[in-house]
Amino acid sequence: MKILKSFILVLFILPLFLSCNAQSTENKDQQATVKTDEINVYYFHFTRRCATCNAVEEKTNEILNELYADQVENKKIVFMSINLEDEDSKEIAEKLGISGQSLLFVKGDKKVDLTTVGFMNARSNPDKLKEKIKETVDGLLI
Repeated sequence: MKILKSFILVLFILPLFLSCNAQSTENKDQQATVKTDEINVYYFHFTRRCATCNAVEEKTNEILNELYADQVENKKIVFMSINLEDEDSKEIAEKLGISGQSLLFVKGDKKVDLTTVGFMNARSNPDKLKEKIKETVDGLLI
């Protein structure tokens, strides 16, 4: 009976450790070393992704194309989805101080972390995410 209880407990706890877990960067004020006039929007993720992870990427890209179609077309705003498990992504992730799923808006030495807002709202309240993205991009366009 004791083994059965332990087994059932493991079955309930194990998915918590294996599920997708958004992580914000540790230092939101850390300066990015990218020097450019364009706004780079980075969505960092892992290979295995949950519905929320996919929604953050899809909604962010959709919102940028809806609100800033001209800037996206002219490459003034560039959206990049980067798999942290790819060898090619390690350099940019390290440069920006990324260790987990993250949504960053970078222009020159300014870096805005919208990870928490993205993961909290992409599926349940995309209008709030849209509002925050607009506020962030408008602030960076100045």
